[in-house]
Amino acid sequence: MRRHGLRLATTVALLGALLTLGAPASTQAGTAALKGKFEEVKEPSTHQPGKVKLTEFADFYCPHCHRFEQEAVPILEKEFGKSLEVTMVGFPVMPGKLPTAFEMYEQAKTMGKGNEMKRVLFRTIHKDKTHLLDRVIRESLIREVGLDVKTFEEGLASGKPLKAVDLGKEWGMKVNVQQTPTVLLDGNIKIETIDPDNLRVVIRSILDADKKK
Repeated sequence: MRRHGLRLATTVALLGALLTLGAPASTQAGTAALKGKFEEVKEPSTHQPGKVKLTEFADFYCPHCHRFEQEAVPILEKEFGKSLEVTMVGFPVMPGKLPTAFEMYEQAKTMGKGNEMKRVLFRTIHKDKTHLLDRVIRESLIREVGLDVKTFEEGLASGKPLKAVDLGKEWGMKVNVQQTPTVLLDGNIKIETIDPDNLRVVIRSILDADKKK
């Protein structure tokens, strides 16, 4: 009896150790308190206490992305203020479109005018319905956001903006982006239900969880 009891105790202890080692305890604890519709992806979290980083995978030619930028982003920025950092990653999905808009956005980012160029590009494509390949129009957009045309064009010609676009596409494929816009919060919380109400709920639950730590 004593031997049998000893063996049983040893077996239970070993099983407990294996379960402890095998369980992703920290990952589960990180999202257990979150609310709303989201999917956790197997990527490291970039979360910093008191702040949420929202990355939007978007296509400049996608009407849903334009609407998200026009309607959802301002609502979220107004509500969360400095607690929310919003950035866009170009993720081309619309067929038959050249990467010019995405390259212009990437070049503007390197010159400190990414958000300004993003707004101008969405407006030009969806409201003005103007062709970006026209050099005169492109130069007018560059000037509109306050950048030097010669420096900007040299940056485009270097090929670096196109490489940045490719890196963005690789990132999107890595986290299995299936549609645009898709939102990634803090590097590992993917949201495809991107209506402002759902995003509000998820972001608020992240910030509330920080307060409880």
